[in-house]
Amino acid sequence: MSKLEDIVSLCKRRGFIFPGSDIYGGMAGTWDFGPLGTTLKRKIMDEWWRYFVESREDMYGVDAAIIMNPRTWVASGHLATFADPLVECKECKSRFRADKIASGITESVTTEEFLDTHTKCPVCGKENWGPIRKFNMMFTTHVGAVLPDDDAETANKNLTYLRPETAQGIFTNYKNIVDTIYPDLPFGLAQQGKAFRNEISPRDYILRDRECSQMEIEYFVAPNAWEDGFETMRALQHDFLENVMHLPADKLHEYEVPAEDRAHYSKRTIDFMFDYPNGEEELMGLAYRTDFDLQNIARESGKSMDYRDKVTNEVFVPHVIEPSIGVERLMLAVLSMAYTEDEVNGEKRIVLKLPENLAPYRFCVSPLLKNKPELVEKARGVYQMLREKYVNVTWDDSGNIGKRYRKQDEIGTPKCIVIDFDTLEDDTVTIRDRDTTEQVRVKISEL
Repeated sequence: MSKLEDIVSLCKRRGFIFPGSDIYGGMAGTWDFGPLGTTLKRKIMDEWWRYFVESREDMYGVDAAIIMNPRTWVASGHLATFADPLVECKECKSRFRADKIASGITESVTTEEFLDTHTKCPVCGKENWGPIRKFNMMFTTHVGAVLPDDDAETANKNLTYLRPETAQGIFTNYKNIVDTIYPDLPFGLAQQGKAFRNEISPRDYILRDRECSQMEIEYFVAPNAWEDGFETMRALQHDFLENVMHLPADKLHEYEVPAEDRAHYSKRTIDFMFDYPNGEEELMGLAYRTDFDLQNIARESGKSMDYRDKVTNEVFVPHVIEPSIGVERLMLAVLSMAYTEDEVNGEKRIVLKLPENLAPYRFCVSPLLKNKPELVEKARGVYQMLREKYVNVTWDDSGNIGKRYRKQDEIGTPKCIVIDFDTLEDDTVTIRDRDTTEQVRVKISEL
């Protein structure tokens, strides 16, 4: 397994991921994606959308606003319960999420349980802690004109939050979907988009950050059919992760979350854990949310969330199965499995063995020598042809051919195509394989 610091170094060196606001010294828990990282991230999201939405007849997409009416977070329970256990060191005043610095405890830890672990402060090394306090992770903001000298009552009228999950944008549009297209049950609503969580101590690179992208489905089922729906979604997650994202099955583990650690809306949750370079961490979650959200929306809005079954004419509020995955967590899992170090001709080589469907570029086209106009012209013709056919194709004529190969290996390009003097004679090119380094001659017309 690769080391996290090696992945971080490669991603910055080759333009995948940069620290957020790096030019000003950074902003903890935020990350910017460069050209290659943006393409990889987009491909992951596109594959998910194709698999769960475009290839199915029972899935529909929504794209809800990031800033929502604050009553949303009252109804959802986030205002009251979306909190992590915060503990402060009395010596150096550093603050941490208690369950992440002590072993053998969960996020429902009490002050007494935490103190019994005799955990030392990661900053100053002392053991002098204050009480556990619940810290709500939602970012606050104001909508409309709020001035610094406004009183608290005026300011609170304009107070709202950046969404901590994309799910509520789906739930608040459930009635709109039912009223407009009246889909057959079961059906799912899917959304991709930004979510914001004011993490106490963001860590582990892009695994736990304050701004992330989520991909979530709310799959609406009849109340008595939730178990079948849950198992169906469970199998689909494995298929997607293993056969589309190409993550090894032996690196994926299911964790049945106990009742005391489940989210407030969940009656059953399975966390899909992955063996990251820094250890086993949560990759995604699959939750049975019952009718919690729709019933709360009905109560808060005064509007019915009933669904009338087209066959039985039975009226009920649907129950919900929710697969939820963070794009950055999935991206890190893909990168950690792709990062490889080997040896070619006695020299160390770093190669990113990304699956072909996820690699930022499918091909790299090069003239053998960039100072030979006839080679460059021919190579440009091949490059344009492949761009029109495959889109994700790059051009490289910098340095010698060996250095080009090493660069393309590091960014994960599966095939390098080189136009040489033989190409001018017989219209064949050299194709070099990223993983095996083997080279073959192929007709341009066969590319």
